[in-house]
Amino acid sequence: MSFSRPMVQPADALRLRYGEVRAHSVVLAEPLSREDQCIQSMPDASPTKWHLAHTTWFFETVLLQMHATGYQPFDTRFHFLFNSYYEALGPRHPRPQRGLLTRPSVDEVQAYRQHVDAAVVSLLESADSALWETIEPIVVLGLHHEQQHQELLVTDILHALSCNPLLPAYRPANGPALRLAAVAAPARWLRHAGGVVDVGFRAGDEMGGFAFDNETPRHSVLLRPFEIADRLVTCGDYAQFIADGGYQRPDLWLSDGWAAVKANELRAPAYWLSPDDPRIAQHGASTAGWQVFGLNGVRPMEPEAPVSQLSFYEASAYAEWAGARLPTEFEWEAAIDTPGMAQATGHVWQWTRSSYDPYPGFRPLPGIAAEYNGKFMVGQLILRGGSVATPQGHTRPSYRNFFPPAARWQFTGVRLARDI
Repeated sequence: MSFSRPMVQPADALRLRYGEVRAHSVVLAEPLSREDQCIQSMPDASPTKWHLAHTTWFFETVLLQMHATGYQPFDTRFHFLFNSYYEALGPRHPRPQRGLLTRPSVDEVQAYRQHVDAAVVSLLESADSALWETIEPIVVLGLHHEQQHQELLVTDILHALSCNPLLPAYRPANGPALRLAAVAAPARWLRHAGGVVDVGFRAGDEMGGFAFDNETPRHSVLLRPFEIADRLVTCGDYAQFIADGGYQRPDLWLSDGWAAVKANELRAPAYWLSPDDPRIAQHGASTAGWQVFGLNGVRPMEPEAPVSQLSFYEASAYAEWAGARLPTEFEWEAAIDTPGMAQATGHVWQWTRSSYDPYPGFRPLPGIAAEYNGKFMVGQLILRGGSVATPQGHTRPSYRNFFPPAARWQFTGVRLARDI
């Protein structure tokens, strides 16, 4: 006699997924003190507490208040405090001042999350088929939105801790390491014939059919033959660039990049500590070479680990020094299935030479979600892949991350390409 396992219905699967994603945000905040969770180290970053509240605000505002009959908001003042950039939903607290929100407390934010979670689960359990068709895509979008903020939570607190002279670790050195995996093999060039290739999200092929609107529509592009490196640029590779005067040679840099080097006195990636840095001694670290501040505190630079925390300007200058260039986002996507291409995801986001522009025929999501991506399609550069801080299962080959070229607090690195 055999027994078949009951099929998990979509509603049950989504409720389970909702609980997993929401719980992971709380887990990411657990190593942090209440003081840690309130700090905002720069206007581009947000406090941990704000990330936890804003992702909850999204479900409350976009889902519950519009589709849950009789829902009572946890605190109507939160509508103003935790809106991010949705003009259609009214005014909001200024982004550069999020670190001033000592109230509500961390405990109140956790109570807010519990209040909203209970209401969302109740809605998912009671929705009929007609309502389900409406709310299911909102919930799925909200979960991917929360995963984006999970990565930001990690990268933002790392930046905040890097500003502390004590250089405290996000996670203890003897705890589970969240670090960049290393490879020892020399880089090899992988050849791609170019030609007409299809790029963009292919419905039903990945991630249960989900994609952000900026990954669509799928379309054809023409690529010239090119080569792409089989691995990422390592810290050891980048140290050679530094030793060869890379930060002193204006011929390697784009004009805006060289201006950034001079204005900010850049000498190395964002979290590298030189042997003469006075903060090294207090950690008992060796002064014989570069040290790197990361999620596990100050560690000796690992030559074989992928270099990280680079701006687009630094990535571009390194590529020029190496006699190569950055790949376009379409070359990167076309090469993802090339045998031998390693470290495609889970290490660092990889800068490309592509501007963040709409695909031909792009249309934003309907309703409030129309403000999610499209209005940022100016002045940004595309990154591909996914980093050590990206939640498991959140990336896909067509995923288009984007940041301004000067950003260097994310886990961002380099993969080289060159023309044939």
